[in-house]
Amino acid sequence: MTTQYYEGIGRRKAASARVRLWTGGDGSVVINDKPGEDYLPREGDLSIALEPLRMVAQESAYNVTVKVAGGGISGQRDAIQLGLARALLKVQPEWRPTLRKGGFLTRDARIKERKKPGLKRARKAPTYTKR
Repeated sequence: MTTQYYEGIGRRKAASARVRLWTGGDGSVVINDKPGEDYLPREGDLSIALEPLRMVAQESAYNVTVKVAGGGISGQRDAIQLGLARALLKVQPEWRPTLRKGGFLTRDARIKERKKPGLKRARKAPTYTKR
């Protein structure tokens, strides 16, 4: 790999991803030391995560390495997407309107609601019994 890279941090739900774009690449994707297709095997997950690259027409211009932890598959996928968009901004700040229009620069703040006392989950009440 080359020595020049751009880094972006993305978060979603309980997942956090550190994304690095390496210059002079061929478009390879490595997530947690595994090929991207192996780490995100569900159909469409990898393409959703790499959508910011497609939006700015740079699919094969950079190698992407990701360290992601926490959360589930969808949260990790969305964290990678946000981190990738933020890294692309460091490469070329002029891409901000394009990435903003695609909705890639907004962090999705929805997280799991806390459990309330006396309830089974955040809002599910125990079954009412008359006798």
